Amino acid sequence: MRVAYGDMIALDGISVTFGEGATGLLGPNGAGKSTLIKTLLGFNRMSSGSLTILGYSMPRQALEVRRHLGYMPEKEISSPKISAVSFLTYCGRIYGMSRVDSLERAHEVLNRVKLGDSRYRNMESYSTGMLQRVKLAQAILHDPKLLLLDEPTNGLDPDGRVEILDLIKEIGKRPGISVLLSSHLLPDVQHVCEDVVMIDQGKVVRSGQIRSLTTAQDNVYELRFRDNTNGCVAALTDAGCQCRRLFPSDIWLTRCPESIRREDLFQIVRNCNSQVRHFQAARYSLEDIFLEAVGRE
Repeated sequence: MRVAYGDMIALDGISVTFGEGATGLLGPNGAGKSTLIKTLLGFNRMSSGSLTILGYSMPRQALEVRRHLGYMPEKEISSPKISAVSFLTYCGRIYGMSRVDSLERAHEVLNRVKLGDSRYRNMESYSTGMLQRVKLAQAILHDPKLLLLDEPTNGLDPDGRVEILDLIKEIGKRPGISVLLSSHLLPDVQHVCEDVVMIDQGKVVRSGQIRSLTTAQDNVYELRFRDNTNGCVAALTDAGCQCRRLFPSDIWLTRCPESIRREDLFQIVRNCNSQVRHFQAARYSLEDIFLEAVGRE
């Protein structure tokens, strides 16, 4: 698939498949994430290639696709002078529901995003986080089979962020549902998604299951000591290891030379009159994989 804005190529021969479940879409600014989403929505036309969504050919069958597609944009879409209930009821009518069904469904999804009694106030009085909840509610109003989410946790406090992410994760686990989550927050993607697609300069640079991509690092371990932490770290450093604390926890990321085996680590700690209380091989983080894929340090 190739998409261009005049002479500027935004998507350059990109080839990607999104299956059931939640998939994260990652890329630096200008990588082509928004262009890809707009192309999936039918707003952009391809200069070459083909696109099939839910068995429908785009853009020829764009109207059929949109009946089964939910979209939560990054920008605000609310009407400040009406309530969330009125807004979602209106959206339901656009989707073809009766007024009674639209109103019933509006209350149902507003309960799911935990908007509470604020749903009856005009949206001009809403906080950024509340507006995010309304956007998610309208995206899932009609039970879409494909859900496109663009920065869904912007403006949410930590508790609200976890609630929304857990809800998205629950939606993504339903049979026959595909969720595409575009976010700059890698922990959000790792919390919700099992798969990830990374794009840079209009091309897919890495994709696959997150679990498969974040493999164990060679000779790097997570350690926590019973006591005498400073002595243990000093002894490991003298042995040639590089130790770094993973704040705010008391776990130390320890990179060892090849000459030091796992059993040597335990012996070094025992010599410090301490014990290893936590030990596991450190895995590459999603951030490590992403930075490597886009050629950043």
